[in-house]
Amino acid sequence: MSKKILLTGIKPTGKMHLGNYLGVIKPALLEAKNYQNFFFIADYHAVNQVREAKQLREDIYQVTAVWLACGLDSEKYIFYRQSSIAEICELAIVLANVTSKGLLNRGHAYKAAMEENLKNQNDPDKGVSMGLFNYPLLMSADILLFNTDVVPVGKDQVQHVEIARNIAEAFNRLYGQVIKLPLAKVNKTVEVVPGIDGRKMSKSYRNVIPLLEEGKKVKKAVMKMVTNSQTIDEPKDPAQSNVFSLYQHFSNSLEQEKLMEKYRAGGMSWGEAKTILADKIIDYFADFKKKYDLIKNERAYLDEVLHKGAEKARKVASGNLALVKKKIGIL
Repeated sequence: MSKKILLTGIKPTGKMHLGNYLGVIKPALLEAKNYQNFFFIADYHAVNQVREAKQLREDIYQVTAVWLACGLDSEKYIFYRQSSIAEICELAIVLANVTSKGLLNRGHAYKAAMEENLKNQNDPDKGVSMGLFNYPLLMSADILLFNTDVVPVGKDQVQHVEIARNIAEAFNRLYGQVIKLPLAKVNKTVEVVPGIDGRKMSKSYRNVIPLLEEGKKVKKAVMKMVTNSQTIDEPKDPAQSNVFSLYQHFSNSLEQEKLMEKYRAGGMSWGEAKTILADKIIDYFADFKKKYDLIKNERAYLDEVLHKGAEKARKVASGNLALVKKKIGIL
């Protein structure tokens, strides 16, 4: 029996951070051995946010190098740029004809933009592009084109997989069981990765801890983490600490037990707790960073990796799209 298909992607919209690693990269690579894998750089999705062509190119290379440095095996797994697979956009056009506007009205990004406009007494659709509105539709094409079984996502992305299922069901009701229905897989241990201000770590909140950057940059970000006003002498509850919450992702159970005792005993400042976390993060990523530094500027190598991955992806994509087109009467 052939393995089920796992698909995941990351938008190249600025520097990668710990939230990207813990929420997407690490769980996807841990799951990879059990599946046939498709990993992609979602560059068309990024155009809504990154308007400078040079910056987008830089971001694409950076994300590619991070994936490879963190352990993605481009010989074993299919790794490609979204924009290299024209079949994705063609399938999106087909799927648009069975997708209700009401379904896309419920998309998180569109609703948030509309609510912000109403709050400011503006036209509800002010500043809303069709790229933003159709974001879930294009993501559905990303997923459905490859007959994906599993999509590892953060809790906030589950809706997009559900929309893809709804669109697939609408297509299949009209044309028969052609498109596979995907399932979202959420890693319960990292549903939300806390940023330095306690909110979800996100570039839009400017609260991130950088990934595979110089140690001093990592430490500078960690030292800005918001904590309570407890003094050095006061015992601290690790279960209520975002600093300890992050530490758990980069340490083993014995290390965690020892640090919890130190929290509860008192005599440790928040500055010391943050320094322990920063050192642990730097140590955890040391080998990844060495590889990243070696390949991040090797543009010809990165292009070759993505080109080979796109060739493999297109073989699957073209066959699946041909079946969809045949079902709708386009030969």
